[in-house]
Amino acid sequence: MKITTFAGISALLLSGLCFLSAAQSKPEKTEPVSVYAELEKAPAKYRAKPNPMEKDKDAVAAGKVLFEEHCAECHGENALGTKKAPNLRAREVQTAPPGTLFWILTNGIVRKGMPVWSKLPEPQRWQLVTFVQSLGPAEPTADKTTAKP
Repeated sequence: MKITTFAGISALLLSGLCFLSAAQSKPEKTEPVSVYAELEKAPAKYRAKPNPMEKDKDAVAAGKVLFEEHCAECHGENALGTKKAPNLRAREVQTAPPGTLFWILTNGIVRKGMPVWSKLPEPQRWQLVTFVQSLGPAEPTADKTTAKP
């Protein structure tokens, strides 16, 4: 009788442990993370940083040259993104504080392929920020030949 009771309790405990183990190993459904989520990770001191080149009339042109040299290969000539890198004319980027973009340039997002540009002199990083923000958001394009009334 004692062996039967012990066996029954052991089986019950074992099945409970199996249930708990199975419940913990099931992957939870998660929403896809936006490619722009990294913008939210910028420290507050960087988000608050103003762009010292915002009113520099030559910063956009200088930033364009730097963009073509260092960024266009991945982000595309018009900064609309490619399979390698996201669209820099997306609303999330265009509305981000300049200091946030500067922080991303400085620190990169290495695990996602964005290199660290901290070796690029600080004024040049600000020129890149100025250029990217001068582009403005991309206008959505609609194919008017297939649009239905």
